[in-house]
Amino acid sequence: MTQIDMPEIIVYTHPDCSYSTAVKIDYENQGIEFKEIDISVHPEAIPDLERLAGGERITPVIVIGDEVTIGFNGIG
Repeated sequence: MTQIDMPEIIVYTHPDCSYSTAVKIDYENQGIEFKEIDISVHPEAIPDLERLAGGERITPVIVIGDEVTIGFNGIG
């Protein structure tokens, strides 16, 4: 799969969440492009975050295409 074929990566974050910081640093170090939605800056995105996270307000939530991952490397 080429970079052009890669689905958009969306990462819901919060500045007080160390796992949000960790995923951003990891992706940046790997050169992975992603769209960050900081819920402290964009509170209107909280309902989307809660829907993706099964009703919980937790970060990070990573969306790659149709796949949703809560946390980072199994924690968070």
